[in-house]
Amino acid sequence: FSNLLINLLYEKRFGPYFIEPVVAGLDENNKPFLSGMDLIGAPVYTDDFVVSGTATANMYGMCETLYKKDMEPEELFETLSQALLASVDRDALSGWGAVVHIVTKDGVISRELKGRQD
Repeated sequence: FSNLLINLLYEKRFGPYFIEPVVAGLDENNKPFLSGMDLIGAPVYTDDFVVSGTATANMYGMCETLYKKDMEPEELFETLSQALLASVDRDALSGWGAVVHIVTKDGVISRELKGRQD
């Protein structure tokens, strides 16, 4: 799926879609797969974390500080929550919250975060 998005975005590079997609899931061996790309389809493959959007610069710093390998789903949710809320508070374009999806081999856990609304 990631390659399909890369090709789709690259075809429209002279009149791009203004998106920065993130593809996350589990492969056939239940290993995590993470991929991100910019608006013309330049891919980033990683095994730890991917950030995207208007608060990217802020989120990189928070994720590098808080993220550890092999975290449990609840610990990962808390880490993501802290990184997201701390980052969007410093970025006026990011909105008032987020939806966090934790993908495990047993299913997907989704929770909504509410940010400051002032």
